[in-house]
Amino acid sequence: MSASGGNKAIVAALSANLAIAVMKFIAFALTRSSSMLAEAIHSLADSGNQALLLVGGKRARRQASPEHPFGYGRERYVYAFIVSIVLFSVGGLFALYEAYHKWQDPHPIEGRWWWVPLAVLVGAIIAEAFSFRTAIRESNHTRGKQSWKQFVRTAKAPELPVVLLEDLGALLGLIFALFGVSMTLLTHNGIWDALGTGMIGVLLVFIAVILGMETKSLLLGESATKEDVRRIEAALQEDPDTRIIHLKTLHLGPEELLVAAKITMARSDTGQEIADGINAAEARIRAAVPIATAIYLEPDVFTSKNAQDAGQGTR
Repeated sequence: MSASGGNKAIVAALSANLAIAVMKFIAFALTRSSSMLAEAIHSLADSGNQALLLVGGKRARRQASPEHPFGYGRERYVYAFIVSIVLFSVGGLFALYEAYHKWQDPHPIEGRWWWVPLAVLVGAIIAEAFSFRTAIRESNHTRGKQSWKQFVRTAKAPELPVVLLEDLGALLGLIFALFGVSMTLLTHNGIWDALGTGMIGVLLVFIAVILGMETKSLLLGESATKEDVRRIEAALQEDPDTRIIHLKTLHLGPEELLVAAKITMARSDTGQEIADGINAAEARIRAAVPIATAIYLEPDVFTSKNAQDAGQGTR
């Protein structure tokens, strides 16, 4: 996934959420609906989250330093993890608290502004649907034949999975809010408003937990995709004298891959011949997997033990 594609989806979601948050706060001020307040806070949290993703993307582009010789690519993962915490605390827990408060003191939606929440929610659903469509389009550029579940679980760039889940949560949350408000208006019983608010809270906590688990895995360090590993292996073994003894890969960032391998090489008379073989192998890897920005190859010579290790696929 390109960073520009992710940024396009983030900006679309940020623009929609800021406008929607203002409308929801106005609707809450006019009707005192707890569902509208929970949804307003939800949109405000989403806006902050999208701003965090943009900041993380900018900071990740800093040049490597002596303290961080491999660069700052993983900073995008840090900010995505912060997003999950914000969504859990500000969005989910607040909605659950507001649902409990409204359940203890249910009151119907009354007055001449009763129709405002319905209008705001319908408009918000339309706006969120456009934002969600943008995220889907950008994701499809790199999703390939993966299912959506596989895409969220295996994506190395966190922005699109985060925006996808946030937009999906926003749409479902709006439907829950519309359900709660509509039933409250029909029955004149505020319990329905509290129920809709509680459903929003449970939904946000669930999505936040999923995001937290996936970004934690990225923070710990994930290997290259199976397809990229196969390409690296094929590139190394393109030389008939080369066998792989050990191969390790690690994502330093979404578009930065570390490759470390111990490989067998044909016996050479000079160090220059070994160096030329290593340089040729590195060039083949970069051609096969362009995001392989850091490559460390340890040469070895053919022995019966090495041949056995390579044949067993020791990694």
